[in-house]
Amino acid sequence: MGEFSGSLKGEAVVAVEQLEAPVTIGVEAYLSPDYARAERDRLWRKTWLQAGRVEDIPEVGNYITFDILDDSIIVVRTGPDTVQAHYNVCPHRGRRLIDTPPGARNARGKKMRFVCGFHSWTFDLQGNCVHVPERDHWQGMLGDESTHLASVKCDTWGGWVWISMDPDAVPLRDYLEPAATLLDPFQLENMRCRWRKWIVFDCNWKVAMEAFDETYHVPGTHPEFMAFGDFPGWARNQGLHSNIGYDAPKTMDANQQAKLRIGTGDARISTAEMQVFTWEAANTNTTRTLVDAAIRLKDELPEGTPSGEVLQHWLKSARAADEARGVFWPVVEPSHNAKAGTAWQIFPNFQIGHAVNNMLCYQARPYKADPDRCIFEASVYELYPQGEAPETEWEYTPPEAWPPVLQQDFANMAAVQQGMKNGGFRGTQPNPYRERAIPSLHYNLAKYMGTGAPQKLG
Repeated sequence: MGEFSGSLKGEAVVAVEQLEAPVTIGVEAYLSPDYARAERDRLWRKTWLQAGRVEDIPEVGNYITFDILDDSIIVVRTGPDTVQAHYNVCPHRGRRLIDTPPGARNARGKKMRFVCGFHSWTFDLQGNCVHVPERDHWQGMLGDESTHLASVKCDTWGGWVWISMDPDAVPLRDYLEPAATLLDPFQLENMRCRWRKWIVFDCNWKVAMEAFDETYHVPGTHPEFMAFGDFPGWARNQGLHSNIGYDAPKTMDANQQAKLRIGTGDARISTAEMQVFTWEAANTNTTRTLVDAAIRLKDELPEGTPSGEVLQHWLKSARAADEARGVFWPVVEPSHNAKAGTAWQIFPNFQIGHAVNNMLCYQARPYKADPDRCIFEASVYELYPQGEAPETEWEYTPPEAWPPVLQQDFANMAAVQQGMKNGGFRGTQPNPYRERAIPSLHYNLAKYMGTGAPQKLG
C-alpha cells in the first residue's frame, strides 16, 4: 500500500500529543482498494467489535449473527448469565450454519441446535458437534477439536455484546478504557431501542463515522440549529478512542455542559423551540418527556431567568415527570458529565452519543471490501417503564426516508467520498481542537494498518 502522490507530505505524527497541532491525513485509507482489503486481517480480525444488544438474546437459545467482510459470527445465549460466540461456519465443508434472510441486516432467532443445511452436521449452543451422519466412515479420526465450532472471544459491556476474532485480544474492559469508566455512571445497559435503521451507503466507513465525530460542521450542515444558539465543541484523544463535547457557554459553569443543550436569548423559549425541532427533524438526542418539559418552561419560569437556572429547572422537571411514570434516570455528577462529554468514538467503528436518559449510536462497516461503500447504521435509545419498551427490528431505510437532519449529513458523506478523488485534493486538514477525533482515529488505525499516519502540517 503506497502513498498517494497528491497528498501533503510532512513528518509523521509519532506521539499522541502531536495531534493537538495541525495535521493532514492522506486519502489512502478512504480510497485504496488494497487498504480496504488489508483491513480484514489487520484491523477487523484484531479489534473488539460491537455485535449487538444483550436484550436481543434474552432467553437461552436466542441468537443473532454479526457479519464483517468475509467473517460471520453467531452470538448465542447459552445460559441465564452466559453468552458465547462462534464462527458461523460448519467445520465439515465450510457452509454457513445460519443464512441472513434476504434484505435483512442480520439473522435473529432461537435454536437449541445449529444444523448445517448441507449435510446435517449438528452443534449444540456451546459449539460442540453432537451429530455427524455416518461418523464411522471417518475411522475414528473426527475428534472434538476438529468438529467443534471455531470460537470467538465474547463479552458484554454497556448492554452490548462485543466480539473479537483475535485469540490474543486484551480483555474487553481493558480495551474500552477510559470510555468504560467514564460511561458507566450513565447505565447505558438500562436503555432500550426506540428505532434502528441501516443502509448500504456510497462512502467509505471512515467517512461515515467522521461525519459525526465533531460539532464543527453544525453551522454549515445544520444551519437551522443556529437559530437556537452556538454549538462550539471540542474533541480529545482518549487512547485508542476519542470523545467530543460542547464548550460550556460563557454564562454557564463548565461543569454544567451536557448533551442537552440550552437555547440562547430567552432560554425558556429557544430551548422549547430547539427541542421541538430536534424531535421533529432529527428524532434523536431527546425524548418526549424532555420536549414536553421544555415546552412548559415559559409557564414555569419568569422571563429573564438565567440560562443555567433554565437548564437545571428543565432537567429537574423532566426527571420528575419521568419518575412519575416509572422511569428513573441515573444521577451523574456535573463534573463527571463534563469529562464524559457528549459522545465517544469507540475504536474502530462505533459511536456512543450518551445522556442520562437517551443515547444515539452510529456504526459503520465496510461493504464487500469496496472502499467506496459501507454499511451505515444508527439507533436511538431511551429509558422506558418496566416492560413497556417497544420491540424494534433493524429497518433498511433509503436515504430520503431518514430524519431530515441525518439526510443533511448523508449529503456530506457521499460528496466527501467523491471529492477525495479529485486531483486537486491533497488530504484532509482537520481542525486541531474541534475535529481532533479524526486524526486520533487515523493515528490509531496506522498502528494496525502500518500506513496512513497523520502528517504534521506546515
